[in-house]
Amino acid sequence: MVVPELRPWRAAKPHVTRVASAVRPRLARAAEAVRPRLARATTAAKPRVARLARAVSPLAARTRKPKTWQYTAGAATAGLALAAGVVSTAGPWDSTGQRTAERDWAAAQERTGGTDHGRNADTSDTAAEAPRPAPSATSVLPGLGGGVGTVQAAPNAKALAGLLGPLLDVPELGAHRTAAIVDVATGKRLYGEDAAEPLTPASTTKIATAAAALAALGPDHRLTTRTALEPDTGELVLVGGGDPTLTARKDADGWASLRELADRTATALKKRDVREVTLSYDKTLYAGPELHPIGKNGNLAPVSALMVDEARTDDSTSGPVRRMEDPAKDAATQFAALLADRGIRTTAPGPSKATNRADSLAEVTSPPLSSLVERMLTNSDNDLAEHLARQTAVASGERADFDGAGEAIGAQLKKLGLPVTGADFKDGSGLNRDDKLTADLLTALLAKTADPAHPELRPVLTGLPVAGFTGTLTSRYTDGAAGIVRAKTGTLNGVNSLAGTVVDQDGRLLAFAFLSTGQDTLAARAALDRTATALASCGCG
Repeated sequence: MVVPELRPWRAAKPHVTRVASAVRPRLARAAEAVRPRLARATTAAKPRVARLARAVSPLAARTRKPKTWQYTAGAATAGLALAAGVVSTAGPWDSTGQRTAERDWAAAQERTGGTDHGRNADTSDTAAEAPRPAPSATSVLPGLGGGVGTVQAAPNAKALAGLLGPLLDVPELGAHRTAAIVDVATGKRLYGEDAAEPLTPASTTKIATAAAALAALGPDHRLTTRTALEPDTGELVLVGGGDPTLTARKDADGWASLRELADRTATALKKRDVREVTLSYDKTLYAGPELHPIGKNGNLAPVSALMVDEARTDDSTSGPVRRMEDPAKDAATQFAALLADRGIRTTAPGPSKATNRADSLAEVTSPPLSSLVERMLTNSDNDLAEHLARQTAVASGERADFDGAGEAIGAQLKKLGLPVTGADFKDGSGLNRDDKLTADLLTALLAKTADPAHPELRPVLTGLPVAGFTGTLTSRYTDGAAGIVRAKTGTLNGVNSLAGTVVDQDGRLLAFAFLSTGQDTLAARAALDRTATALASCGCG
C-alpha cells in the first residue's frame, strides 16, 4: 500500500488524550483519501508477492499462505495511528508520502504507474520522450487507516518457532546466536532463542545510542558551533559544539555551514572595526582520549568536539576514508582561510577555551536531533554515533568521554524501563567488540520507539534502513522483502546482527533482533536476510 509512512513527532504533546481527540478527524480524512490507491496497490503488488515467496526458504511454505499482500500495521491496534496523524514531515519524502529513494528505485525497475514526474496532461512530443511515471512502491509500509479493522491475531509462538528455528540453526550463523521477536502492539515476546544472553552487537548498538540521545536531549535539540570574542585580549575563539556534520563545502545541503559562520563572524568583527585577530579554537566540550580503542581507522575520526565534514580527507560523505589526525586544528585552519577571504586576518590558530566573559559573535546550528538520528541509523554513521553518545553524556551530567557516554546510554535506557541487564556500552557506534547487548533489549527498544507515550523516540523507526532502498540495506533484499524489512545492520569480523521491524501477513507490526557470531560475513548476512524475509511472509496467527 502506498500511504504516508510513520514520521518522527518533533514535539511531544503533554497529554496524549487531548491529542487523540484532535487527530481522529484527520485520520478519518486520511483513510478516505487513500482507499482508491489501496485497491490499485493490491493489484500492482501481486507480481512481487510471487517473487517474495520464491525468495523465502521452503521452510516458510509450512506457514499459512496469505490471501492478499496487505501490509497494514493495524495502526490503532499497534498504537501508531495516533502518532501518524500529528507527526511532522521528516526524511526524504515526496508529496505523496513515498520516500524518494523508493520512487527512484521503482523508476529504474519499471516504467509505469505512480508519480508522474510533472508530466501531468502534457501530450507534446517533448513530454512523450520524458521518463514514464515511476510505479508506486506498493510494499512501502503499513497502512495508517485502511487496515485498522482487518488486523488479525499476533503470530502463534509455536508456529514462529517452527518457521524461524531451522532458519537460525544453520552453520553460517556460527556457534552462538540469539534471537527475539516481539509484537509491537502488546510488547509481548513471541519468540526467543537465548534472548537474554549478551552478545557483541556491532552497529545495532546505534539503535540504543539513538534512543538514549533522543530521550536525554529531545528530537528538536540542535548542536551549535559559535565564535566568541574575548573582551580583554581581542582573541577570537571558534567554539566546537560537537557537531560532526558541520561542513565547509559550498553547498551545505541543509547542514550547519562553516562558510556561513565565517560570513556572520566577519560581519560582526567589521562592525566593531576589527580587521585582525588572534584566532583560537575550543574543543573542551568533550573530555578524555579522542582516539577510539580500535586505533586509527577509516571508519571513524578522532572524537573531537570541533570538526568539519567528519574530518574526512576527501569529498566523501560516508564510508571509510583516511581522517585528519587533529580534527579541531584542521577546522580552525579552514575557518582562518575563510575569514581571510572575507577581509579578516588571523594568526595561526591554537587551542584555547572561551571564557564566560567572551562576547558571542555568531553561530550556526545543526538540523534537529531527529534528523541527525535518521542519518546516523540509515548510513550507519560511526562519527555521528560517537558524538550523539557524548552529547548524551553531557546532557546527563556524565564525563563526556567513552566511559561516561556508555554510562549515560545505559542510564537513559534504564529510565525508559528497558531490560538493560547484561548490557555494556563501551562506545556509541558498536565498533568496540566489548560492547554487549541482548536480543531482548533490542526488541524492547524498538517496541518502545513505537509507543505513543514516547513520540520523541519516533526517529529511531523512521531512520532504520529500508530493505532494497536506503542506507546499508540498499543492495540487500532486492528480490524478496524489499520495502518490507526495515532494520539496522551490524557487521564486525566474526559478528553479524540485524534488528528492526517488519509487518507480517496478518498485519502485525513485529520487532525482531538476530545476533550471531558467524565467521563468513556474506553467508551470515544471507542467512539473516532469509530469516527476516520469512518473518515478513509469515501468516502465523
